[in-house]
Amino acid sequence: MFNLLRMDLYRMKRSKSVYVCLGIMLVMIVATLGMLWLVDTPQGQKTAVQIGMFTAEDLAEAGDIMAGVDTLVMLRQTSLDGGMYNLVFGIWVMLFVCMDYQSGFIKNMLVVHQKRWNYVASKIATAGIVSFCYLAAQYIFVLLMNKLLGNMASYSSLGDVLFYLTWAWLLTVAFAALVILVCVWTRSVAAGALTAVLLGTGAVQGPLYALLNMVHMGGWMKYTIYHTLDQGSNHYAVPTDLYVYVVGAGFLALYMAVAGIVLKKQDI
Repeated sequence: MFNLLRMDLYRMKRSKSVYVCLGIMLVMIVATLGMLWLVDTPQGQKTAVQIGMFTAEDLAEAGDIMAGVDTLVMLRQTSLDGGMYNLVFGIWVMLFVCMDYQSGFIKNMLVVHQKRWNYVASKIATAGIVSFCYLAAQYIFVLLMNKLLGNMASYSSLGDVLFYLTWAWLLTVAFAALVILVCVWTRSVAAGALTAVLLGTGAVQGPLYALLNMVHMGGWMKYTIYHTLDQGSNHYAVPTDLYVYVVGAGFLALYMAVAGIVLKKQDI
């Protein structure tokens, strides 16, 4: 397993897609925080009026949109809450896994490494390392942008940052395991991409949640990956806040186990 992981990490470091996806995430942060600066700060509002983006009346109606916003809320609103993180991250996972099937390299790997569970574990471990790097890089970038734009938001405590980023990381790795499951099951780039797009952004869960709530049956959807990422707490206050870890660990174990079973039964 460790030989597979070492090889996957080497391939990941040489892959352009992992850096392109990170670049997309950082560009989204720049665009979102730049717009907030234009709308919510005196200097930004002056600039927005000068370039004709907004009128003074529009800005007056906007009010104080940064009230109660700290750097963790900034990170969530620019990436994780709307599902954009899982979309971009899921696309990278799909490309990384499906490349083995498209090139035929998976046949060579599974001849040398006959324990197919190790293949799934290596892919999930690589995805976990990438997600850790992505989340850390994004939060550091949010801090730098906040400083550059005049400290628009207050700084979150270290405890809140560690609490949020650990459970968010666990859930994003669980989502990566889902994408890996779909890819090894279907061997299809299209299926992996659709999983990232439809489930990563909540395009399926959102309407389904609304329909089920009409008949008071939507409560269980609070425990899906998408809604847990969207609704989980920024800080630990009561033991029930820890449900986010249970959801993440449960889905991760489930998707990893099913992916291993599927791959074991397949004729490669």
